[in-house]
Amino acid sequence: MNTLARFLAQHPAYAGTSALDQLRAAEYGRLDRQGQAYLDYTGAGLQADSQVREHAQWLSQQVLGNPHSASPSSMASTRAVEQARAAVLAYFNGTDDYTAVFTLNASGALKLVGESYPFTAGGCLLLTADNHNSVNGIREFAKAKGSSVEYAPLTVPELRIAQPELTALLDGADRSAANLFAFPAQSNFSGVKHPLSLIDAAQERGWHVLLDAAAFVPTNTLDLRAVSPDFVSISFYKMFGYPTGIGCLLIRNTALATLQRPWFAGGTVNFATVAGSLHVLSPGEAGFEDGTLNYLSIPAVEIGLRHLQRIGIKAIQARVESLTGWLLTELAALRHGNGRPMVRIYGPTSTAMRGATVTMNFYDPNGHLLDYRRIDELAGLEGISLRIGCFCNPGAGETAEGLTEEDMRAAVSQDADITLPRFLRIMEHRGGKSAGAIRVSLGLASNFADVDRFLAFAAGFRDQTTLTIGAVTFDVESCRVIRDGS
Repeated sequence: MNTLARFLAQHPAYAGTSALDQLRAAEYGRLDRQGQAYLDYTGAGLQADSQVREHAQWLSQQVLGNPHSASPSSMASTRAVEQARAAVLAYFNGTDDYTAVFTLNASGALKLVGESYPFTAGGCLLLTADNHNSVNGIREFAKAKGSSVEYAPLTVPELRIAQPELTALLDGADRSAANLFAFPAQSNFSGVKHPLSLIDAAQERGWHVLLDAAAFVPTNTLDLRAVSPDFVSISFYKMFGYPTGIGCLLIRNTALATLQRPWFAGGTVNFATVAGSLHVLSPGEAGFEDGTLNYLSIPAVEIGLRHLQRIGIKAIQARVESLTGWLLTELAALRHGNGRPMVRIYGPTSTAMRGATVTMNFYDPNGHLLDYRRIDELAGLEGISLRIGCFCNPGAGETAEGLTEEDMRAAVSQDADITLPRFLRIMEHRGGKSAGAIRVSLGLASNFADVDRFLAFAAGFRDQTTLTIGAVTFDVESCRVIRDGS
């Protein structure tokens, strides 16, 4: 039985997604024409040809101006933006219950919550060790206003939120203060899907909940009638590739008045005076959308949403789950000639409550870590797009590798101007720990050939060592050429 036949026998649901093969040929044919295996969907989705064509055709027929006016061109822009806003709310089933605020990206959406949430002494910001840095950064706003900051730990080796510890932290808060709990629906490090039931559990204890949905919604349905977080951050280019530079904060209407903006800008005020040193903030989303919106690109969001709806999230989910299951099984089976495992997978090794993001490191026959930066270079030479590093999620990586506060302090004491590459070298001398990894992630245009190609590449490291694979020549993290092993 050949490899494809074995795959189909183990994952029969994949055969029901054949329409996605036709879609790939029609809309993403550049992948095969250029001989590329794109495996970084958690980093960025890929745009369909028709999305760009439809948007360009629409733009060519419009006269659009700055929406902050009542001129015909301004009103046309306003109508297009509001139509896209309505489409976003309908897509997530949040019409009437949520307000959609367009931002520059998901990080901008998270910053809005951080700067506007009423943190005070006695209140608490509760994060998880598995959070993107754009969520971790909210702690600076909380600390500046006197709130405590706590982290719920992760289990090892699955990297799931430790439920008893989380419950104790939720129960320990002062309910008379403002408390915010933030967690990702899906980890951008391990692919773990954290239970959305945590939303109700926290809200029942008086907490507001911020859900980072950026890694979740490209391949999963988020129904805001089924679960109702107070705040949700979204990144559209991760969902459907185009346009970049537009994110969204979905705010539950019952929580809207909780946010208190610390400043105002053009477009966010109904009235402002220099002589009187007063301002009146605009109501609803207008009070959060600073300056001039990207009114030429926002209509492309509606085009992207229609594209996903035509494909169907269930079909995408079935495909990536089948491919992820195969990838996990085959990677775990890779062995050196002496029987040692070639690959360490971080997080779940099955598809139960996990998405299509697989993070790993490679090891030599003696169990020594192979430099993930060199592996990334070699993958690039093969036309394979991966992602390496800590993926802006240091907590999950630290938990996975057992990195401690002592490790952090030791690294800083050796080099006050610490960077990730320097930290990696220091950790290599502290028990061979890794400060980074290799991430493969799948999406709507992924197929069996992409995964099979990566597995063949991975198998090529059998019985290889640091000496045989060669040294890193370019450090992508520090953006510098490395010579003579420096």
